[in-house]
Amino acid sequence: MAKALHERTDPSVYDAHHTRFEQEGSPSGQTAWLERARQVAEILALDAAQRDIDNKSPVAEVSLLKSAGLLKVMGPVKYGGGGETWETGYKVIREVAKGDGSLGMLLGYHLLWSTTANVVGTEDQREGVQEAIISNNYFVGGAVNPRDNDLKITSDGEWLNFNGHKNFNTGGVISDLTVLEGVLDGTEDHIFTFVKTDQPGMQFFYNWDSIGLRLTESGSVTIDNIKVPWSDALGWDAKTKQPLADVLGIPFASLLLPTIQLVFSNFYLGIAQGALDAAAKYTAQSTRAWPYGGDNKEKATDEFYILERYGTFRAHLNAADALCDRAGAEAAKIYTEAGQHGSTIISDAHATDGLSNGHTNGHSASAPASRRSISAQRRGELATLVASAKVVTTDTGLTVTSSIFEMLGSRATGKNYGFDRYWRDIRTHSLHDPVSYKKREVGRWHVLGEIPEPTWYT
Repeated sequence: MAKALHERTDPSVYDAHHTRFEQEGSPSGQTAWLERARQVAEILALDAAQRDIDNKSPVAEVSLLKSAGLLKVMGPVKYGGGGETWETGYKVIREVAKGDGSLGMLLGYHLLWSTTANVVGTEDQREGVQEAIISNNYFVGGAVNPRDNDLKITSDGEWLNFNGHKNFNTGGVISDLTVLEGVLDGTEDHIFTFVKTDQPGMQFFYNWDSIGLRLTESGSVTIDNIKVPWSDALGWDAKTKQPLADVLGIPFASLLLPTIQLVFSNFYLGIAQGALDAAAKYTAQSTRAWPYGGDNKEKATDEFYILERYGTFRAHLNAADALCDRAGAEAAKIYTEAGQHGSTIISDAHATDGLSNGHTNGHSASAPASRRSISAQRRGELATLVASAKVVTTDTGLTVTSSIFEMLGSRATGKNYGFDRYWRDIRTHSLHDPVSYKKREVGRWHVLGEIPEPTWYT
């Protein structure tokens, strides 16, 4: 059943936290940002089970991400951003997902869409988009679902008109900006752009009611004659109305795909870690020992089989954590080599090694050269590493979240505890694209030394 427009959570419920975060100001450094994310996760976890049942638009929860500064963790410092790299961004996503998988996903998609202009835009476009997003603390959604029909784009003088329908549009209902993508009529050329969400041409259907990730507002949307100036077509020459080969025709232009695949892995991992942490607390407080085993224990925490299962799951999650950290560090390194520190454009990537936040206001001639330095092989090796992370976090996440009940007991299946939401969240999104194809990518790399070809999902 479609949601009524008034079914939204109230931001005032977090007023005390908004005030506290405002007084504390933005964190500085990765450790401080992860602590801020941990605090937000703890707040979200308090009533995550009930929110999952209520299935209201998470206006309040996105406002919490805003006041905590997490939307700006990778933004340029000069506009009020945190200046962090994707290495920190991925860890922040993971931490938030421990408390609420839906909010971890929304944050991950926001950080990805916020990077769009950095990957497929010109220098001036990248600078303008970052200033708008970070200065206004905008939350960004995206109407970019490759398995739907592309939006149709027509040209009208100095304007572009976007029209079409998307069955999935994550975060759109609660966003300030939306990324649109479509194909220019009469060509096979794709165009990305940013538009204000609150406009008559953006018609949401409030019909996201899946079994998992229920607060992500991933329902359908119709785009009805939304007009965009040619100058906002990312990576295009507004005068010639042609795509710029040195922006869109290089391997770096397809880096958004492995970047978002690693977003997926990190919120899967965070959800599974949150599930195991919540289960351990329940076991310590509420699970009863089994009285008919012949080797009876006084407490469930003395039961061999319970400790063995927790140990197994913790070990596998630790391994997944290390793999995601490795992939995140590699992604951050490639962005740095391409002249970007997080969402900040830097003047000399090799001179900074990603350790400074210098930037050139988007006019340095060295930044485009740095982007061109990223080869197809370099991009493909990252995609293969990301595929490995996707395989491990999917398989481990589904196993952990479906098996925690074995250490909890039958009472833990009550809806008020919400232990099922962890599995439902990972199961829902892990069907986004078949993990079997990621396994094949890793296999082809290992056996044949072949890197995956860039696609909308690789």
